Amino acid sequence: MPIFLAIFLGGGLGSVTRYLVSRSITSNFSEINPMGTLVANLLSTLILGVILSISGSRLQMSGIPGALLVVGFCGGFSTFSTFSYETFELIRMGNYLFAVANLLISLILGVGVLFILAKTL
Repeated sequence: MPIFLAIFLGGGLGSVTRYLVSRSITSNFSEINPMGTLVANLLSTLILGVILSISGSRLQMSGIPGALLVVGFCGGFSTFSTFSYETFELIRMGNYLFAVANLLISLILGVGVLFILAKTL
């Protein structure tokens, strides 16, 4: 399987998974709610951390498994652009506290998940 096909397949699966996770969490909200994106990003980071821990943090990113799982799936499952958009909209709507909380929680939990996995696995 060519590496670009692996990235394409993994990215598509990750994007659909992100959509389903986010949709299931935020379907009852009429305004911007970043919880779906936060959960998707944290799950993606958790999956990435487990993959890297199992592979000894030496998973070849240029190889098919790395391309499919790390670059493709985790890249498609997580989303910085949606996180940025939702945070921007919270600020635009005057929800400053919620916007700052979203920034801090996303950063602290995201990096924290990888840090904890690196120490435990």
